[in-house]
Amino acid sequence: MTAESFTETKQREQDSILEVRNTSVSFDMERGKSKVLDNATIDIRRDEIIGIVGESGSGKSMFASALLDAVVAPGVLTGDITYYPRPGTAVDILDFDRAELQQHRWEEISMVFQGAMSSFNPTMRIRGHFEETLTAHSVDLKTGIERAHQLLSDLYMSPERVLDSYPHELSGGMKQRALIALSLVLEPKVLVMDEPTAALDLLMQRSILRLLTDIQEKYDITLIFITHDLPLVADLADRLAVMYAFRFVEVGSTEEILQSAAHPYARSLLNATPNLNAPIEKMQSIDGSSPDPVKVPPGCSYHPRCPLADETCQENDPAYHTITADHQAKCFHWEQSAEAIPFTLDQQESDQ
Repeated sequence: MTAESFTETKQREQDSILEVRNTSVSFDMERGKSKVLDNATIDIRRDEIIGIVGESGSGKSMFASALLDAVVAPGVLTGDITYYPRPGTAVDILDFDRAELQQHRWEEISMVFQGAMSSFNPTMRIRGHFEETLTAHSVDLKTGIERAHQLLSDLYMSPERVLDSYPHELSGGMKQRALIALSLVLEPKVLVMDEPTAALDLLMQRSILRLLTDIQEKYDITLIFITHDLPLVADLADRLAVMYAFRFVEVGSTEEILQSAAHPYARSLLNATPNLNAPIEKMQSIDGSSPDPVKVPPGCSYHPRCPLADETCQENDPAYHTITADHQAKCFHWEQSAEAIPFTLDQQESDQ
């Protein structure tokens, strides 16, 4: 290893809390092998908020499951997922045995799954869910419940009222906040949130986002926010990672993605995203449909829907091209995408 590459490796270890390399999830089906995560590669930085965005079925939830090695059989997870609990200390998540994995989940990396409505046992008070989690991880109940009180207070709820309630006695927003508190009670370093506000109204969604920002800053956690709602996460995230056909096709700072997205899909996604400030006629749907996981097109997987696609795109899989130091896109024609696919974000902002 050269001195330069050694320095780059050490810097990456300092900056990254998770490194995902060539990670795939596949299922054997009667009609062929279905790959629902395809060689996903990304670094998650320590203490950042990163938004994972894309259409439904793009692989976002499977990526979340892979981070916890929680892919359900008969799914097969392959690749490398390295976790850095501290800078310079590397742990291979996919090498854990069952006991190590049980400890890792919730204590190091925790997750808020879709649908708070179905995440709680309806026959158990909220306090019971906290006690069950604390006991399973051998945490002193008194200390753990004190932390639950603090977390619930931080989320602007009455701790005793919430803890003594059954799930059906709480509103949807209260259940979601209680679930966030439960996911943080073991003091994880990473919190993965999979469509956490999907069932909530717009006002409650915005309220939850403000609370998450406060929680992230207070507890110094890394937050991975997975959603199909790009404008929602844009108000929260430091960086955005755009998924298409089970891969990351563009990653960059939120500002750079919103102002100068380089991948044709990312630009089309911005044009297709509802915006209260934009006339309905300015919204443009993306022609075509997402690929079948059993029959992903060869070459660039987006080429059947892309106005810039040519023979090179049909035959070859593009590498990641560096736009700036913090912005990469997986596209042969990223330099032509702005002219070919203009989007209206600047116009929307100027009309406000």
